[in-house]
Amino acid sequence: MLELVLAVDIGGTKLAVGRVDGDGVLIDQRTVPTPAGGTAGELWDVLAGLVSTVRRGDEAVVGVGCGGPMEPDGATVSPLNVPAWRGFPLRERLATLTGLPVHIDNDAKALALGEGWVGAARGVRNYIAMVVSTGVGGGIVLDGRLLDGATGNAGHIGHVIVEPGGRTCACGAQGCLEAEASGPSIRATTGLDPQAVGDDVRRRVGTLVGRAVATVANLLDLRLAVVAGSVALGYGATFFDAAQAELDARARIEFARGARILPAGLGDAGPLVGAAAVGRRGLGLDLGLGSGT
Repeated sequence: MLELVLAVDIGGTKLAVGRVDGDGVLIDQRTVPTPAGGTAGELWDVLAGLVSTVRRGDEAVVGVGCGGPMEPDGATVSPLNVPAWRGFPLRERLATLTGLPVHIDNDAKALALGEGWVGAARGVRNYIAMVVSTGVGGGIVLDGRLLDGATGNAGHIGHVIVEPGGRTCACGAQGCLEAEASGPSIRATTGLDPQAVGDDVRRRVGTLVGRAVATVANLLDLRLAVVAGSVALGYGATFFDAAQAELDARARIEFARGARILPAGLGDAGPLVGAAAVGRRGLGLDLGLGSGT
């Protein structure tokens, strides 16, 4: 059998664990809400129980996608949307629990790997993958290689400034895309559940995402953004049409003109398939990024 990965996704809304085969197929998963207000130990106990429930013992590696920031390869993690974990030694804890090698990366970078492996960016050498949900994050592939950066946090498009003087972000800056377009920010500004807002809010969120993508396209000479997350996918065509219109208006330099913004191809399986891709990358297995044109 091709290598099985025990895949783990850690977010501000939910924790998920699954098994993913060597073809990128999710063959088992369990999901629970992320405990609110608990201690670091209580959150770990929930995750450890989930891992123990899903694991079958034939996995080769643990791959994890987690909100950032974090130290390289997740030696410690401090996800902004999981306040209980600040400097939490996630890699060591998972290695001790499972006895397997553990590889951890930012959840949006994990999505970028998954989408390039078996998703909407398959065969594309230059693209950004994004999550617009409880938080806003991104991962960038250039010349068929995932960008890591000095501390492993490259691609964090959620902290591109899209509204100078806008809302204060959890990072401390004002007007970050995450502070304007994430689910919690939408709830804070409208007083509504993010999925209950009207088309005017959905268009504004799409416009702000398109603005950020245009900045990245102009900077890095890429022509594709694939976007996942409950906000983006939940808002559907209203979001994507507004994002594309803003991208067209802002990416005017010749090499960025014609850039596209599309729904991610992996759907609900994306976070766990992406986490599996992190594990496979950690083992040195080829994901075929950019193996097409």
